[in-house]
Amino acid sequence: MRNLLLAIALIASGVHAEDWGPLQFLVGHWVGDGSGEPGKASGEFSFAPDLQGKVLVRKSFAAYPPQNGKPAYRHDDLMIVYRDSDSRRLQAVFFDSEGHTIRYGISPADGGVVFVSDGAGGQPRFRLTYTGAGKDRLKLTFEIAVPGKDFAKYLEASAHRE
Repeated sequence: MRNLLLAIALIASGVHAEDWGPLQFLVGHWVGDGSGEPGKASGEFSFAPDLQGKVLVRKSFAAYPPQNGKPAYRHDDLMIVYRDSDSRRLQAVFFDSEGHTIRYGISPADGGVVFVSDGAGGQPRFRLTYTGAGKDRLKLTFEIAVPGKDFAKYLEASAHRE
């Protein structure tokens, strides 16, 4: 039903998902689970065109059950993907319920797409990679590089299109 509603919204707005190039395969609603440094979790995310197709909005949450003596908690985030008005390059800005803001550059990657922050001002760098894993399936990896170090995996997940 959600895919049908998304398709109707895309048609009504005159937006075609192919306008997002390497992000095309991400448009839709996804359900998955993963694990990593914060623990095991399940969650959902969606990528949908908005503002008459000028931005792509990702809304996401991960629910962590009580584990290893930690109480249950939920992580929510919002990402706005856009084309830079001068360079036309894909970029994104990310906000989450923990107060983080991350700016990403976006590039096609082998079988998917990668979002990489620049780590300006001696801050950590972040890399979020989505890779296709078959029809209506994907894998994602989120990595962090503290200043002077290489990227280290923080979490990984798999998801299927709902």
